[in-house]
Amino acid sequence: MDMDSRTTSSQSGPSMEEASTKRKVTHTLTSGYSDHVRVPNVIVMVGLPARGKTYISKKLCRYLNWAGIKTRVFNVGEYRRKEETACDAIHGANAYFFSADNEEALRVREESARRAMEDLCEYLDTSKGTVAILDATNTTKKRRKMVINFCQEKGFRCFFIESLCDDPNIINANVTDVKVNSPDYKGVMSAEQAKDDFMKRIENYAKQYEPLDMDKECHLSFIKVINAGRSFYVNRVNGHAQSRVIYYLMNIHLLPRVIYFTRHGESGYNRMARMGGDSPLTSDGDAYAEALELFFKEERVQDLRVWCSQKIRAVQTAKGLKGVAAHVEYWKALDELDAGICEGLTYEDIENRYPKQTEDRRRDKYHYRFPAGESYEDVVARLEPVMMELERQVYLSLSLSLHISSNLLQGNVLVVSHQAVLRCILAYFTDRALDELPYIDVPLHTLIKLVPRAYSCHLIFYTYDATRGIWSAREGTLNLCQSPQPSTPTNTP
Repeated sequence: MDMDSRTTSSQSGPSMEEASTKRKVTHTLTSGYSDHVRVPNVIVMVGLPARGKTYISKKLCRYLNWAGIKTRVFNVGEYRRKEETACDAIHGANAYFFSADNEEALRVREESARRAMEDLCEYLDTSKGTVAILDATNTTKKRRKMVINFCQEKGFRCFFIESLCDDPNIINANVTDVKVNSPDYKGVMSAEQAKDDFMKRIENYAKQYEPLDMDKECHLSFIKVINAGRSFYVNRVNGHAQSRVIYYLMNIHLLPRVIYFTRHGESGYNRMARMGGDSPLTSDGDAYAEALELFFKEERVQDLRVWCSQKIRAVQTAKGLKGVAAHVEYWKALDELDAGICEGLTYEDIENRYPKQTEDRRRDKYHYRFPAGESYEDVVARLEPVMMELERQVYLSLSLSLHISSNLLQGNVLVVSHQAVLRCILAYFTDRALDELPYIDVPLHTLIKLVPRAYSCHLIFYTYDATRGIWSAREGTLNLCQSPQPSTPTNTP
């Protein structure tokens, strides 16, 4: 259907070209983020070392940025390591540095916190961001009072996240897998020496630790995250940003998971280089669907759950997995980005019919909304329930400390969807900037295995050659690509 047949009958109103231009960009590139947060928020971490504070900070920062709330983490430990007068021991490779009796080290730590808070203030005051996360132990009432006074003076809202954990398996795994490889110890001590020193560091902090008091500090806004999210205590939530934080923290799982992602097999519209639509698979697409079924049969992934788009090409791709998966669920939220009046057109058609919109989209692809359709920003918004469900998947807590193979974990998920949707999901897990998101390369007939690590993700790409009938694998990172890609036809926006 051409543009003229979609216009309204009113002659006095704006043309479709003008109307679409007015609504195509919901936010400008100068900010690039939604203005959900009117009052700047400082999120303050609280807790002993090896309780997942930095992990929560980074994960929360990634989520808020992905959701359009510009956020940055200020890690006091990183400021401490940059102290010009500090030697290796003062950098942290010595448990005595964290003793309450070490006055010189206390001076360094307080100065590091002061500099972090100054930078935090500059970040919020200059409107570079709207949420700042202060990642430090903040284990004493005195230190927390200092932060509260600072926020009140600057007009910032203050919200505390306290991570409490007495599960020795989680603590031991965190120390073994993360802390012994931190900059404090790397190249200074052996792994065993580092672990022993870090446990002594925890003991020094424990002697001074004053948990948030639910009676005496009940006037504060905070959440207690207990044993990696097994239970929570929430007090006095204030404002949109804090509500989003609570929503996220109560859904994330702080233990490992494995997630697979794939686009549908090649469809008829893929072969014709047309956008969107609901065309069935080609013979090559059918071959990929069969290969995918055999792949998971051979992998023997326990308790595999398949989440699939409701589009025909995705349903056909996942059809054979019903005999392999424990459960197959069809999500409308996983349907491809709606290209509106451009559905079924080639990129050449769009450039010829709607040159103004083509240029607008090229200028800001993330925010551009197709007339009568969606933008990438819209897709991110509708994917949020999917992301929460992905984060909520339950895994064996013992796997973290015993290093059980990922194939034995409970609740592995395969997402069968489309290029634009998978770009949005993968950008979240790999912490890609919003302006890069629309250009993440997600090729046809490629299965992506994603294993989240403490502060990153491990990716394995399995590519199926339909002509030769074989898989090839590589480890690496997500590539960016031109869009549309000139050589390989894709039917996704």
